[in-house]
Amino acid sequence: MVQQKDGKLSEWVRDFKKFSSKKLLKMILDTPQESRKYWLKMIFEFHAKFNKRNGDLQFWTHENHAIELFGPEMIASRMTYIHQNPVKAGLVEKPEDYLYSSVRNYAGLKGLIEVDYL
Repeated sequence: MVQQKDGKLSEWVRDFKKFSSKKLLKMILDTPQESRKYWLKMIFEFHAKFNKRNGDLQFWTHENHAIELFGPEMIASRMTYIHQNPVKAGLVEKPEDYLYSSVRNYAGLKGLIEVDYL
């Protein structure tokens, strides 16, 4: 979760995507032991073709729906929405069945990453 003090959250997200994509692309493509780097490069090149603002590679989607979260109810609502995405996509029956979701931690199950509870 990110907060932008001067109300320019969309600009912050844009700058974050620009900075992190350069670093992540370099790390992926320059790591000899990354076995998927040629496949990933092909995917990044494919998506870059559809956006004139890109260079040769696109890491992030260009959709930017930065939403400022005001208060605990809105935070809970957005977390529920995110946790329901794998269910809506038909990947799992229950949100906590999705291995890559923080909802596992909230359900008392072992997650893949450590979670700071809200």
